[in-house]
Amino acid sequence: MTWKIEWTKWNNHSALPSDLQKQMTNMTKYEREEAFYKQLEFGTGGMRGELGRGPNRMNIYTVRKVTAGLAGYIKENGVEAKKRGVVIAYDSCCKSAEFALEAAKMLGAHGIKSYIFQELRPTPELSFAVRYLRAYAGIMITASHNPPEYNGYKVYGAQLPPAAADAIIKHMNKVENELLLKVKDERELLSRNLVSYIGENLDQMYLDYVKGLQLNKPATNLHIVYTPLHGTGQTLVTQALQNAGFQHITIEYKICLIDRGESFMGS
Repeated sequence: MTWKIEWTKWNNHSALPSDLQKQMTNMTKYEREEAFYKQLEFGTGGMRGELGRGPNRMNIYTVRKVTAGLAGYIKENGVEAKKRGVVIAYDSCCKSAEFALEAAKMLGAHGIKSYIFQELRPTPELSFAVRYLRAYAGIMITASHNPPEYNGYKVYGAQLPPAAADAIIKHMNKVENELLLKVKDERELLSRNLVSYIGENLDQMYLDYVKGLQLNKPATNLHIVYTPLHGTGQTLVTQALQNAGFQHITIEYKICLIDRGESFMGS
């Protein structure tokens, strides 16, 4: 991939969101080469990278491209796979909610149903939701432990096997220009039942399942300190511990609270 060709293609794309347009204008030569010399890599662990403009960054276009690859893989596995659909969850990192919706809109363009969590949820609940809803796959928008200038995209149920990752990459490589990929409008997808939002009812199913795994009664004098990293697991982990009978729980965290690009540090 010649970075100058890719940079020119992106720079001439009039429909770029305003934040990406501004970044294009202010880039140094080194930043241009780094962001445009290759496609962000996808594998069994999904893909992860810095937020920003270009094919080597996390943005709505790279999210659309990998989702188009996933959609191609699902479709080649038949009509039943399409009907089962995909569950989508996201964490608190920058643009996670936006990327989750973009993935659903891309799947909808291929006639594949999405179940999106209404608020941020941890990866284990996504895996549970894939099984509970009998979905064909799950998408987790997360940067995991990386700093706030990163985000990522993982395909779940369980860890993606190599053959499935290779098939998704094959379909990704069929996309000649990610900037021209078309997505469906959220309202249209809702009206056609290609998007459903999920939340508290599934939370309760998950918490009931977790409680059923308990083997022993808790020690009543045990004190627990829990650090939820970026905050994604706080509500469910606290509730699961309380359901199991633990009474002394202290939450200690620094959380990157982000909604569609706005971030700050809290405690």
